[in-house]
Amino acid sequence: MLRTPSGGAGHGIAADDRPMSIGTVLLQLREEFPEVTISKIRFLEAEGLVEPQRTPAGYRKFLPADVERLAQVLRMQRDHYLPLKVIREHLDALARGEQVALPAADGERRDGEDDGPGPPGRATAARIGRAELLVAAEVTESDLDTWESYGLVVPAPDGGYDAEMVTVARLVADLGRFGLEPRHLRAMRAAADREAGLIEQVVAPLRRHRNPQTRAHAEATARELAELSVRLHSALVHTALNVRPH
Repeated sequence: MLRTPSGGAGHGIAADDRPMSIGTVLLQLREEFPEVTISKIRFLEAEGLVEPQRTPAGYRKFLPADVERLAQVLRMQRDHYLPLKVIREHLDALARGEQVALPAADGERRDGEDDGPGPPGRATAARIGRAELLVAAEVTESDLDTWESYGLVVPAPDGGYDAEMVTVARLVADLGRFGLEPRHLRAMRAAADREAGLIEQVVAPLRRHRNPQTRAHAEATARELAELSVRLHSALVHTALNVRPH
């Protein structure tokens, strides 16, 4: 949750009304949305979700209301999988003083439907579309096609990309700037799949349990094991290269 001037959690997010740079906005938003990037903020601006002021030199200056609007957009993406067009129309209606209900996304539970495991009626991660991913990773359609053909980036069944796939795309793009091509990265993908298989062996019995608390514990265990696996992998690579991590 973003912070109020007094330091408590809440929807007020700035200590005063002074305009903020995009870097300051990023730091504030990352308290609640760790995966947000400057590219994402710029993309939301380009899509008309926020309209920051501009200095005579062309620098963006965001007011507290702009930052709160960005937070609302990110929450609706994360919690309801709503497309940006729907989010923009919803926020514009609220700005006009209209009392409108939040529209349900295709993947969101309707009343009377079975939730299955997990929190009822809530999406588990934000998804963005293909065009947004291209902007976020700063790559071409051809690049993304190649990554998908090598299994490095995999869209969800609905064609969207979750936060982790956005991170993968950015990292693949960054590695590509050093001359590492998708064919070079297949070994990393294969290693990740093997590590995921090991973790799945540990948590699978917990996930099949009828007790919801046990299933929730399975997800927490999977996250912890994934973090430990990543740290081990990083340490082994640094040791093999005889370099110290930052």
